[in-house]
Amino acid sequence: MIPRQATSTLQRLAKGFPIVALTGPRQSGKTTLAKHVFAQKAYVSLENPDELEFAHSDPRRFLARFDQGAILDEVQRCPALLSWLQTLVDERGVMGDFVLTGSAQFELIASITQSLAGRVGRVELLPLTAQELRTADKLPSDLNTMLLQGGYPSLYNRDVSPQDWFSNYIATYIERDVRQLIAVRDLSQFQRFVKMCAARSGQLLNLTSLGADCGLSANTAREWLSVLEASYLVTRLQPHHQNFGKRLVKSPKLYFLDVGLMAWLLGIRDADTLDTHAARGALFETFVVSELIKQRFNQGQASDLHFWRDSAGHEVDVLLDTPAGLQAIEIKSGSTFASDWIKGLKKWRSIAGSNALPPKVIFGGTGMYEREDCKVKGWQNI
Repeated sequence: MIPRQATSTLQRLAKGFPIVALTGPRQSGKTTLAKHVFAQKAYVSLENPDELEFAHSDPRRFLARFDQGAILDEVQRCPALLSWLQTLVDERGVMGDFVLTGSAQFELIASITQSLAGRVGRVELLPLTAQELRTADKLPSDLNTMLLQGGYPSLYNRDVSPQDWFSNYIATYIERDVRQLIAVRDLSQFQRFVKMCAARSGQLLNLTSLGADCGLSANTAREWLSVLEASYLVTRLQPHHQNFGKRLVKSPKLYFLDVGLMAWLLGIRDADTLDTHAARGALFETFVVSELIKQRFNQGQASDLHFWRDSAGHEVDVLLDTPAGLQAIEIKSGSTFASDWIKGLKKWRSIAGSNALPPKVIFGGTGMYEREDCKVKGWQNI
């Protein structure tokens, strides 16, 4: 198993909450991590039809088997179980008693909010970070390989190509999750919608335009996009809310949460194609943004990432609120630093004033240094 940065967060939360919830996309390593951190606990998957039927028909007796707690995998398949779990953990008063995992966040979080408020510590586990891969000595040596593979653990612990793995992942996802979450009559149309979303990763989101390109209404596009968010395939970055004296763009930006999946959906299968592809910049930006989100999630924090763009076209790719001030990050896929990269950063800093920290640039090259009061980092040092 590749060591996960979320391990210490899970251990910390298990000391202060009777229930720990571990959510994330399918195949991100949730079950492996839960079994590793809580090795002494019994494990039950509600994907097992017998266990699911038992949980539905007799939840009290189902839970009574676990006097030392348990890991309940894919628990969103039996939401009613959570009400019984509430009574049980309140009676026991044991911290870290049960561990819940799930891959459909809207269903699971809605159930947790209703039944287990104040009793659950939650961690969202996305695919592997570059730092986790580097610690395990599995980080690709070149950027193109990183962009093509992404971070799903199976691509680093199995002898399988990204092309084979992603094609089966998408087929399984659409057959299982989509049918469970919404009634889609034409699955091929939904798959086309997913590919159109991949083509817009890193761009401002226009639901009307997205729907029109797929032959859908804006409302249907909104519903389908919420399914992708619920399955942890995409996220929306909101514009920063602080008014810096300029008219600001109000639309969010769309990002995939795994760059390898995005590359596969765009039809990119090799490094030569990637080198000259029009979406290379968007792929690198998606990679960096997803890495920043993973780092926050692994610490048990909300992403709290924003972007900034004014009506004149000045833009900062990422803004992060920190106790010390606003951290601006510019993302560039080029391998050689260029002075015009920090034009938007300079404009933003002149407007933001004393609340602005020294900005950072993350680029597609190597090394770490400073240029014009900006910290510059290569992709391997993210």
